[in-house]
Amino acid sequence: MEAWPESPASPGGRIPTAAERRKVLGASFVGTAIEWYDFFIYGAAAALIFGPQFFPTEDPLAGTLAAFATFAVGFIARPIGGLLTGHFGDRLGRKKMLLLTMLVMGGATVAIGLLPNYAAIGFWAPLLLVVFRFLQGLGVGGEWGGAVLMAVEYSPRRQRAFYGSFPQMGLPVGIIVSNLVFILVTATLAPEAFRAWGWRVPFLFSALLIVVALYLRLRVEDSPVFEAARDSAAVERFPLGTLFRRHWKPVVLAGLASVAPPAIGYLYSVYMLSYGTRVLGIPQPTMLWLIVGGAVIHLATVLMGALLADRYAQKPVFAAGAAVVVLTAFPFFWLVNTGRGGPILLAFGLVLLGQSLMAGPQAALIAELFPTNVRYSGTSVAYQIGAIAGGGFAPLIATSLYARYGSSTPISVYVMALGALSLGAILMLRVGGYDASSESTAADPDRTPSRPSPPTTTEYEEQS
Repeated sequence: MEAWPESPASPGGRIPTAAERRKVLGASFVGTAIEWYDFFIYGAAAALIFGPQFFPTEDPLAGTLAAFATFAVGFIARPIGGLLTGHFGDRLGRKKMLLLTMLVMGGATVAIGLLPNYAAIGFWAPLLLVVFRFLQGLGVGGEWGGAVLMAVEYSPRRQRAFYGSFPQMGLPVGIIVSNLVFILVTATLAPEAFRAWGWRVPFLFSALLIVVALYLRLRVEDSPVFEAARDSAAVERFPLGTLFRRHWKPVVLAGLASVAPPAIGYLYSVYMLSYGTRVLGIPQPTMLWLIVGGAVIHLATVLMGALLADRYAQKPVFAAGAAVVVLTAFPFFWLVNTGRGGPILLAFGLVLLGQSLMAGPQAALIAELFPTNVRYSGTSVAYQIGAIAGGGFAPLIATSLYARYGSSTPISVYVMALGALSLGAILMLRVGGYDASSESTAADPDRTPSRPSPPTTTEYEEQS
């Protein structure tokens, strides 16, 4: 069988300066943190206030379930956002899509903050809430792929996971800031004022954050790897078609491997707020502070996971993290169910260690499954498969399991199953097929890609 010729879509191009790399890391980190802030304030509001505001019912549990169902709507939209921005990101560039996703996410978040509740406009309130949540999902669905590609494609070859971890660290920072804002608002306002208008403040605060993120992103140039592909006319006209024809297997396996990380993230940052206050009777401010403490641990361990992946290898570190999730699924709830702050924080630390060993290498690992000409599409679709299958429905499933069985044991089984699924998928996945670093074959002629890119659609037509 004739081997694919080396495609111009393989990594290559100018070597960015240290100053350019710092700008990209700052823009990727801050921009992603702000987008996750927007996404997570919805989760906190769904657990604390959206039930009575938009889904009034005599049963508080029913209202919480309805609010978590709208939380899941964002995850239904995320694959669509990933498909759209991945397609155009591979054709038009990473930077343009990142600016667009920021505007969509920020606009939807501010709109939620201005939305009248059910008592004011009736049925239109929950309907518009779902629409704006869907737009949030579209925005964050395109954000992750572009942010990690800007970071990884600007990276030195030996620091790919480290650079890819900066957008990943934006997630715990988004959790920290969103919860701190809610802590501040609930601490300074009377409960009646918080219910009446105070819950809107975190959403409206997003307008200022979006301006900062747009300023940072406008100051960076597009990925040098994409620029090299564009300059050599190696950009695909229909990247999604090429992706699903030639790279469907890594898309599916990477998606399944990505199931556990978002599930753990949303169970501790969203579901635990509801579980701790409603089931264990822990005061709301205490739970918010515990989640902030968990996010600080999360921030440090994501960086640790990336450094370990650069030192040893991405796949074994990721697999170790999935194994940790499997082993800690039951101890997690044993510790949480004590209802005491110390054991709960320890529980968060245990599961977040597993999550972070996966999240640290995840960006570089997924990016290097695909050649440049379909990398944005492949990275976004694979990640969003995991997000919707693992993360989006995790709070809803956990709430439903506890409502049905009155025990945390079924939730532990659910978490263990997700960890086992990610572990099995990563062990089956062949990683490192392409070098996504900006230090590529163009800069180092003696190095060749471990698996050359297949010809682009244009090249096929020229050969025929």
